Amino acid sequence: MQNVVRAQRLTGERALFMSRELKIYDTIFDDGESPLKESRDIELVNCMFKWKYPLWYCRNVKVTDCQWFEMARAGVWYTDNMEVDRAVIEAPKNFRRCRELTLRDVDMPNAQETLWHCSGVRLDNVSAKGDYFAMNTENIAVNNLRLVGNYSFDGGKNITVENSRLLSKDAFWNSENVLVRDSFISGEYLGWNGKNLTFENCTIESLQGMCYIENLTLRRCKLLNTTLAFEYSTVEADIDGSVDSVLNPTSGYIKADSIGELTIERDKVDPGKTKIILRREGCA
Repeated sequence: MQNVVRAQRLTGERALFMSRELKIYDTIFDDGESPLKESRDIELVNCMFKWKYPLWYCRNVKVTDCQWFEMARAGVWYTDNMEVDRAVIEAPKNFRRCRELTLRDVDMPNAQETLWHCSGVRLDNVSAKGDYFAMNTENIAVNNLRLVGNYSFDGGKNITVENSRLLSKDAFWNSENVLVRDSFISGEYLGWNGKNLTFENCTIESLQGMCYIENLTLRRCKLLNTTLAFEYSTVEADIDGSVDSVLNPTSGYIKADSIGELTIERDKVDPGKTKIILRREGCA
């Protein structure tokens, strides 16, 4: 039978260290580091974390209707098989080196350096604000993410993003195997140094966006106020509408209504390797 902790205020370091098969309700973890370190098979409902490192080296954790306050910094590290539903997470640097992590209906107003080096991540209806979100995270499925923060998904691999809105400079740098569908992205230098990046039915705004990419694909995308695009990228782009300017793509094709300014410098790239297809006049 599972043990139960109900309506407690727990303080002191490692207050429930190495707990097993424990249900915790309406409880505050305050003024003491690592209260649940090394715990297994834990369920928390309507609890509050007010101090640092609450869930490190844990396994099989379910969290519902809980809150992480600002000083619950670095809250979940090295923890596997965790589900978080309906939470507000004010603390930065959360979720590092975790495996099999699901966040649903979660708000992270201070998501600085959050979700680093994780794998097997699912985000559903999450809002986050902070730089360096999801750096070096692999095997991540995202639906309805609202993100404000630069350098997101840097170094990530095997990423699917759907129905999301990203205001993020340098998003998807150094990333591999990325699919973004039905989403909005605004931010300079999108996707640089990436490999196998695909955008479907997206609206993108980006100064010098999508450069230095190996195997870039755009399907039915709008490029608004997007300039100096595709430099040194291998690209297959079907653009819905026009693009302001294109600079030195390496190879492939670009299909658009028009291109405001097309620059292909023969001393830098081979013009014969990129096909430009315009649906109407307007290429300068």
